Amino acid sequence: MDGFNKVKAELDAFGARVIAASVDAEDKAAEVGAGLGFPVAYGVTSAVAERIGGWWEPKRGIVQPSELIVQPDGKVLSSTYSSGPIGRVDAADVVTLIKFIEARKAKG
Repeated sequence: MDGFNKVKAELDAFGARVIAASVDAEDKAAEVGAGLGFPVAYGVTSAVAERIGGWWEPKRGIVQPSELIVQPDGKVLSSTYSSGPIGRVDAADVVTLIKFIEARKAKG
């Protein structure tokens, strides 16, 4: 999450927002989110994981990393799902993707 904090100014310039979510209770999620420039939602359940297509790990009661890039109209532009702790989207890659999309829009 710190990577997204580092590119927050660039994301803000495009009107992009970052929202994180956690299976943790509110107090733990607030602790994890302390110092971040974006909200950290809490209490993600297996039902939420199922709705977003994430992989729920019942043994540990967690959803594996599920990262969505959603357009302003609500359409999912990109989704990345992991079945373990690797394979997360790099924040700089998100900035690159947004720049690419904006450049294509500018061309018409």
